[in-house]
Amino acid sequence: MHPSGSITALATPFTASGALDFDAWDRLLAAQIAAGTQAVVVAGSTGEANALDDAEYDALLRRAVAVVAGRLPVLAGTGTPNTAKTIALTRRAADCGADAALVVTPPYVRPTQPGLFAHFNAVAGEGGLPVVLYNVPGRTGCDLLPETVAALAPHPRIVGIKEARPEPERMQALLALRSPGFAILSGDDPTAARAMLAGADGLISVASNAAPAAMRRLCDLARDGRRAEAEALDAALQPVFDFMGVEPNPIPVKAILARQGIGHGLRLPLTPLSSAHAAAADAMTTRIAGLERDAADAAHRFAAAG
Repeated sequence: MHPSGSITALATPFTASGALDFDAWDRLLAAQIAAGTQAVVVAGSTGEANALDDAEYDALLRRAVAVVAGRLPVLAGTGTPNTAKTIALTRRAADCGADAALVVTPPYVRPTQPGLFAHFNAVAGEGGLPVVLYNVPGRTGCDLLPETVAALAPHPRIVGIKEARPEPERMQALLALRSPGFAILSGDDPTAARAMLAGADGLISVASNAAPAAMRRLCDLARDGRRAEAEALDAALQPVFDFMGVEPNPIPVKAILARQGIGHGLRLPLTPLSSAHAAAADAMTTRIAGLERDAADAAHRFAAAG
């Protein structure tokens, strides 16, 4: 498995009463498939994994696998603060039909680099799924350094890394490790175009929940080296990316999805988008609709020309 292109870290839709909204889940997945999304992540941080009980986690993942029906890979978020629990959850994800596991660095416990190496090596060796490493220090409190990634990359079941640090120096250090068996993926929407123009394989995105066609086009342009077009689309998307950061993820993206008719809210301790940002959410929903139309038109032109 070589994850690449436009990958969506799916938000989890809930009903007005707080239950899983499987009808909305099906619509979200269908929209991703129709827009050309190249893989999806179920029950990551954007999917409020920590708010799901075991039965909900399994049901959500099984439903995604059934709806996708082999048309694109399904990655499952399986990272926990404990190695044995992460292995067990990765095995459960495999039993539910996931194609790979997205495994975040253990949050809160702040392991050393040797501890991180031992953790990921054990999960890859015993979890039963290909593993994509996930480094997001702002959420976890620890940073998976490039030299540790270099030690992990040769493992046959470690197939890539999602790097959420935005610094170009970090991406350049990781790009030196890129190979046919190890993918480098951006985990930062605002700097993803720059990363892909530099050689990254793709992006695991929050914004692509609401703008899947535009994000697929951004990935295609950047990965094809069409710099001027990629940078122009990236500039048009920057206000969307900025909005996605006005409150903690996934609050802003779920506000947009609600305006698109997909899901209602979040589970505590996350709360709905504050009223101070309501007008901006309305404006971003309109902006995204225009960007999606433009991306769809471009895709149709490309298909007709091909």
